Amino acid sequence: MSSDRSAELSARGWFLRGMRVLGSIPGLILMSSFIGFGALCRESGLTLAQSVFITATMWALPGQVILVGAVAAGATLPAVALAVTLSSIRLAPMVAAWVPLMDRERTSRWLLLVLSHFVAVTSWVVALLRMPYMPAAARLPFFAGMGITLTVANTIVTAVSYSLSAQLPLVLAGALFFLTPVYFLISMTAASKLAAERIALLAGMLSGPVFHYYQVPLGLVWSGLVAGALGFAAHLLLRRAA
Repeated sequence: MSSDRSAELSARGWFLRGMRVLGSIPGLILMSSFIGFGALCRESGLTLAQSVFITATMWALPGQVILVGAVAAGATLPAVALAVTLSSIRLAPMVAAWVPLMDRERTSRWLLLVLSHFVAVTSWVVALLRMPYMPAAARLPFFAGMGITLTVANTIVTAVSYSLSAQLPLVLAGALFFLTPVYFLISMTAASKLAAERIALLAGMLSGPVFHYYQVPLGLVWSGLVAGALGFAAHLLLRRAA
């Protein structure tokens, strides 16, 4: 499509183009990970309504996994809230980078606040790659179409996966259960470009099972803190040595 034709697209046309992200490779990978999340919720003892509510309202898969894991481990409400908060802090700089892409002169603040709910890794990456090359007036409907479609579709995927996981053969149900951690492991491995990042990833892979074995409360959070601290320390040492 030429740039002139792109500029002539209506808001409805840009909204529909945003919806098409669901069928892209990032969209399909995201849906596959939510298949695993639905199975995880059932295995953790959550109800169908609770599982669907978590996906629709949180819309941040790492935080959702931490929430379900903490609840399944019997953590207290303040501890669960702290764990999810620490995980969700990463969204603040993502929103800060997303806001300048929007047409802020013609977009009300309340609408930006509503749309910021849909800022997550997949939608954020697609927005940063595509929206700078779109007309300013096209960015809001494009992001709205993408964010709403991804959220609604994966809420449905969560419900279907939750409902079907109990009827599947044990081996297949187990495979679905592990889709989410496998997806995160592959994504983080591919995204790790620096030596310090690889060190942090390796430290997290090694410390996680140790905290789990000794049943440390909020072991996933502690594993992330330890791995992140080691990665940061390695970064400082490597920078001084360079």
